[in-house]
Amino acid sequence: ESGVAVMGHIGLLPQAISVTGGFRAVGRTATRARQLVDEALRLQDAGIFALVLECMPPNVAREVTECLEIPTIGIGAGNQTSGQVLVFHDMLGMLSHPHHEAFMPKFCKKYASVGHSIQEGLQDFRKDVEGGQFPSEEYTPYAMKEDEKKLFDNLLEKDADDRHRRHDEAADRYVKADEYEKLNLYGPK
Repeated sequence: ESGVAVMGHIGLLPQAISVTGGFRAVGRTATRARQLVDEALRLQDAGIFALVLECMPPNVAREVTECLEIPTIGIGAGNQTSGQVLVFHDMLGMLSHPHHEAFMPKFCKKYASVGHSIQEGLQDFRKDVEGGQFPSEEYTPYAMKEDEKKLFDNLLEKDADDRHRRHDEAADRYVKADEYEKLNLYGPK
C-alpha cells in the first residue's frame, strides 16, 4: 500500500539464527513443510513480489513454487524454484566485498586482485543455473524421510482445490493490475 517493494523469505532465516539455535534446514517434517506452503501463500496475499526459499527439501520448494504466482528464489532448496542465489562471499571463498575495490582509499595497499576470478566464478554459476546443472542432488542435501513425504502429499491433497483457486485468484489480480509478466530471471535465452 505504501509503494515499498517487499521480497519475502521463508525456511532458514539467517537473521534469526541466534533465536533458532543455528543454521538448520526447515520443512523436513510433513507438518512443518505444510506450514511453509501456508506461509508462502499468506506472504503472496500480503503483496510480496518474490519469495526466497532457504534450506528446505526440494519437494517442499517445488510445491511452494507451484502454488505461487510470484517467482521463488532458491538457496539450498533444490532446482525446482524460479531462480537460484548464493551468497557470493561464500561461493567464491571471500572475506571482503569486491565493491570495495572500486572505492579503495589512496592510503590502502592492494595485496591481491581477485576481480577476474570473481567474474569467472559468477559466469560459471549463471551458466550452471541456466543449464540446470546447479543445484544438483549433491548440493541439495535437505531431504524428507519417505513417510514424511507421503504425509506431506496427503496434507496437500486435502486442500488442493483451494490452493489452485487461490493461485488463479492471484494470477487474476496481477493481470488486472497490468503488472503481470512471467519472469526469466537471467534474461532471454
